[in-house]
Amino acid sequence: METILSIVQVGISVVLIFLVLMHSGKDAGLSGAFGVGSGQGSLGGGSMVERNLNRWTVAFAVLFVLNTLVLLKL
Repeated sequence: METILSIVQVGISVVLIFLVLMHSGKDAGLSGAFGVGSGQGSLGGGSMVERNLNRWTVAFAVLFVLNTLVLLKL
């Protein structure tokens, strides 16, 4: 069980890192390459995509914390 949760933890970590890097910063960092921060691009409106990106980031952060707590209990 601990091995499975550890593998899940690594997967959540990788996805969380990717999601954080997708957020637009002052200079629209990595997300500018995919059109997330702007209203242009194949993904449509920037505000809707940014809002969904925020939701996914928060969801994976909560999963990360919960999985960490479960791993500490084992």
